[in-house]
Amino acid sequence: MTDAPAPGSNEARSLLQALYKEMAPQHLFPLWEVLHALVTPKPTSPVQPHLWQYDAARAHLLRAGDLISAEQAERRVLILENPGMPGSSAVTTSLYAGLQLILPGEVAPCHRHTQCALRFVMEGDGAFTALDGEKAIMRPFDLVLTPNWQWHDHGNTSGQPMIWLDGLDIPTVRFYAASFAERLPDGAMAHPETAPAGDTLARYGRNLRPFAGTTAARRPSRLPLFHYPYAEWRESLAAMARGADPDPHLGHALEFVNPADGGPVMPTIAAHVRLLPKGFATRPRRATDATVFVVVEGEGRARIGDREMTLAPRDLFVVPSWESLTLEAAGDLVLFGYSDAAAQQKLGLWREARE
Repeated sequence: MTDAPAPGSNEARSLLQALYKEMAPQHLFPLWEVLHALVTPKPTSPVQPHLWQYDAARAHLLRAGDLISAEQAERRVLILENPGMPGSSAVTTSLYAGLQLILPGEVAPCHRHTQCALRFVMEGDGAFTALDGEKAIMRPFDLVLTPNWQWHDHGNTSGQPMIWLDGLDIPTVRFYAASFAERLPDGAMAHPETAPAGDTLARYGRNLRPFAGTTAARRPSRLPLFHYPYAEWRESLAAMARGADPDPHLGHALEFVNPADGGPVMPTIAAHVRLLPKGFATRPRRATDATVFVVVEGEGRARIGDREMTLAPRDLFVVPSWESLTLEAAGDLVLFGYSDAAAQQKLGLWREARE
């Protein structure tokens, strides 16, 4: 040890490089060379702010509908891939987003999987998502959940195309290498009907629930509700706007909750809606949960970091983790958003900063 070169000297650096080469075949590496990149003073992310114009995406999706059937594709979906993560099939580091098309008369086959999913209806009226054999009739801007490992299929008995946004935690499940998926046995396309459409809303959607252990308590106790209709959440937003001033950073904002525990709608995904009155501009806000937004109503502008975007109805955009977001409403602006805040909050990771 007495003959060791002085730390930081050229000789010491040369010996360290030789040591690294000796360790590498044993898969041993020096933390001190990479610590600054592993434990950063603030979040760093490959996710980039991006806007997908709905009309352009819709045109491509309808063309795909002429070329491949829902049965061939299993799910006819265009992935919204973040430009900062090419080849990832992800919109953020933890979330997936895609636009799915079901044409009149089509059925997307029944399956279940480890991933949690939500469906936010972009257009069309009268198609359904069935969860464990109960149909939710889908109308524009409804939120429909398919929690993990519950059987689900989609069908379109209406006379018009149905398009919705799929939001899943695929990258999160991929990170944990915990993905499983199943199809119904014997090639069955649809789950047998177990309850009439709307049954779950009637049982669990009014701050009431059947007694545990009774035959009426047919939904999983931890996630009983799976359909949040636009007509209901939009009226709640309007009522809030009539009775309170908008929050300076969020406008009028409501989070969708799980009635079983009052928490986010799924273990890994949180969802919310916002209303910004005409002419209202939010103050800058940052949060660690990267968020995917849909413009439900109105027009306006978003500023994400140093990037500005013009917002039109049904456009979609993504805000990376810890990027400053400000919104400005040209008319009343209504947004839907989903993020991984549910998982971050459980892990003690979620933070926000308001300027």
